[in-house]
Amino acid sequence: MGVFAQPQRKWWALFGVSIASFLGCVDFTIVNTALPALQADLGTSFEALQWVINGFILALSSFMVLVGRLADLYGRKRVLFIGLTVFGVASLAAGVAKGIDLLVAARVAQGLACAVLYTASGAIVANAFPASEQGRAFGVLFSVNGVGLASGPVLGGVIASALGWQWIFLLNVPFVLLSLAICAWAVDESRGEAHGLDGWGALLLLIGLPSLVLLIVQGGAWGWTSPISLALLVVAALALVAFIQVERRVKAPIVDLTLFANRRFVAAVVASFALAVFYCLAFFVMPLYLALIRGDSVHTSGLLLLPTTLGVAVLSPVVGRLVDRKGPGLLIQAGLALFVVSALLQAGFDTHTSLVYLLGAFALMGVGWACVLGPSTVLGMSSVPATISSVAMGSLMTLHNIGGGLGLAIGVGVYRFFAARELSAVSSSQADWVNAAVAQPEQGAALLTEHLSQAPEVLNGWVQQAFLHGYQAVMVFLALVLAVALTGVVLLLRRQSAQAVETPEHAHG
Repeated sequence: MGVFAQPQRKWWALFGVSIASFLGCVDFTIVNTALPALQADLGTSFEALQWVINGFILALSSFMVLVGRLADLYGRKRVLFIGLTVFGVASLAAGVAKGIDLLVAARVAQGLACAVLYTASGAIVANAFPASEQGRAFGVLFSVNGVGLASGPVLGGVIASALGWQWIFLLNVPFVLLSLAICAWAVDESRGEAHGLDGWGALLLLIGLPSLVLLIVQGGAWGWTSPISLALLVVAALALVAFIQVERRVKAPIVDLTLFANRRFVAAVVASFALAVFYCLAFFVMPLYLALIRGDSVHTSGLLLLPTTLGVAVLSPVVGRLVDRKGPGLLIQAGLALFVVSALLQAGFDTHTSLVYLLGAFALMGVGWACVLGPSTVLGMSSVPATISSVAMGSLMTLHNIGGGLGLAIGVGVYRFFAARELSAVSSSQADWVNAAVAQPEQGAALLTEHLSQAPEVLNGWVQQAFLHGYQAVMVFLALVLAVALTGVVLLLRRQSAQAVETPEHAHG
């Protein structure tokens, strides 16, 4: 243990796993703003380039529950080390890739590794800290994660323009080595229940989840009623229904379905799911609003997003301490309510929105994010026995990611419908190029110039008007989703006091 006492060692363990988890969160969002640089350098189509993002999401969401179970069985520290090593090698491969095929393969490997970084890190923190300090510890971990998720798009643009897109991957390598060095000394090995792995359940899960996630991320592009989308829906439904039947019968299930009979755990899932819907969709459209409507550069956009990103970073440790004293329920409800208010304020954005109004709406999002991110995990983890903490974390984060993917897919559809309807109305055209201008608003005016004879400033005004209609519709959609989630959490936690007196073993047994 060296010169450090045990209390200091657990904080070093938190520092080590926070680095690992931060890397996973950054790589979830960092590629988006670097896509133009990637496309220019690799000379590939935009459709092929989307797999740099979709491949990562597919692997991450499909394997999270399974690696959570493996971490419980074979040791969380051991599985974390394997995940970190794979992540480091995949980052190096992505950084030196000269073609799209190797880059996509490396991103799939990164997604698989990040499934480990997300699940094992939370279980290690839960094992290292007593229940009375878990709120504070998770507050630190999730402030780091929140900064990673929120700063990814800005970092991607800045690093790609300053150093080249390769460095958004290569910079991971030294941080992976640092995390490995700290965790090797500071993290104690821990395991869950000593049962074997359910092979049939694993097989069905690895058929059903990838089919569902692939449908979510590609359904809009293929068409939701296309043969391939309908086939994936059938495969996913059959495999996941069979998975549930298998899990109800085996001695050592991959997913403990009794988790979902626990109102506190379900409340945590609802809050975490809604959080992912909000930030994945909001961070897709917010930078576009700043660039397209306000004309801000990547660097200026990064500064304007600081009330959101700093809100998560600065407030999460404070929220964590409040969780230890007051419990997570009220904070989660307050956070979801703040999301609703932020969405409604952003639904009022237009071409002349004042800076104070804009920053206020972004700041409320940051405060809401801090109030939901850590507390929802504490609520979920504190409602289950420590022996299945990795599985619980894996289930929570899988549904979190499905929420993000589903929210983004539906939200982009909402944006395109309302924006295309507006652009069709002002341009008096229903042609395919209207949809193309809506889908790529940064190039919208240039695309319209090829088909219409109006002055460039007129066409640019039309594109801005259409984008704003789509943006406002997205924010109304988010306000409705978060209001429903808030109602659900309030109802689920209504009997929280009664359930709190139950022991975890009684609640699950």
